Amino acid sequence: MPSGVRRTTTSFERVLAGVVPNDHSRQIAAEYYVDHLVAAGDRVLDVGCGPGASADLFLKASPTAHYIGADLEWSPAIEQRRRIDVEFITFDGVHLPLEDGSVDGAFSKQVFEHVRHPQDLLADIVRVLRPGGLFAGSTSQLEPYHSLSFWNYTPHGLRVLFEAAGLEVLELRPGIDSVALIGLRALELMPARLSGQVHPRLANRWWRVESPVNRLIELRGRMQRMQAEEINLAKLLLAGQIAFLARRPDS
Repeated sequence: MPSGVRRTTTSFERVLAGVVPNDHSRQIAAEYYVDHLVAAGDRVLDVGCGPGASADLFLKASPTAHYIGADLEWSPAIEQRRRIDVEFITFDGVHLPLEDGSVDGAFSKQVFEHVRHPQDLLADIVRVLRPGGLFAGSTSQLEPYHSLSFWNYTPHGLRVLFEAAGLEVLELRPGIDSVALIGLRALELMPARLSGQVHPRLANRWWRVESPVNRLIELRGRMQRMQAEEINLAKLLLAGQIAFLARRPDS
């Protein structure tokens, strides 16, 4: 920010104090935290794993990783599962069939918007994490209904939910912006002859690079010499998805 300009702290900044990083302001996805999780230990639980595609990320990051995919007995995503090279377990959506403190890290990519009882599931994730273990992933904030989704979470609400379950929130970072997600959903509702070629091209681009609103916020931030934390806060305010990193305390 230009010298001599005094900026007032907002209530949004206050409720997110200490959890919005200042190292960079790039748009990220849940995969950003895979290296953090394997660094915490080899035994990693993927909550809501679906077909188990995320296993490849962990095995690439650490050949010794012990990947455990957990999901319901049935879902459309599970029907696509074909792999048999990693461990899969079934649970009721709340109670994980694992021993207390038996995993080093837990991962959850765009799952919690579909969880009927998020507080109860979070409590069980904390139970199976070892002291000091990490929980990372992403969930929806301003995303249209999809695949039997129940909820959207604000960054403040997500922090309160995690802390109530006994987790220490380390980071909240912006994912793809909400306008991009709404636009992609609108294209899906258009006739196939109009959306068939445009939708895949936009979707692929907006997941790989900064989505349009995030790009505008980044440009504004650089022009005003804002710190990365300030840009992240602006992106979080309008984020379609939020990425998170949390930790089970040692004691």
